[in-house]
Amino acid sequence: MKIITRIWHGIVKKEDAEIYKTYVENTGLKNYREIDGNISAKILMRTENDICHFLTVSEWKSIESIKKIAGDDYEKARYYPEDYKYLLEFEEFVKHYETIIYE
Repeated sequence: MKIITRIWHGIVKKEDAEIYKTYVENTGLKNYREIDGNISAKILMRTENDICHFLTVSEWKSIESIKKIAGDDYEKARYYPEDYKYLLEFEEFVKHYETIIYE
């Protein structure tokens, strides 16, 4: 089985990490899970000195499924209003990978 894995990266101050994690759970990940064609969504976090890296990793049945939430320009990162309060950088694009599942 082949699926598409979508990965977004963001950086926040270490002291904002927990509140930002909750924010991402309640916005992006919640929205992903509501889209037909989403298989999974999760957050990876890594603290490094005074910053925290976030990866949102979501799995999709197809690019068409991703377009339901990201639009036709699906490789461009989408930001929510509160992201501008916490994020230290705004990466322009997300990454997509063909993912092969061995069962």
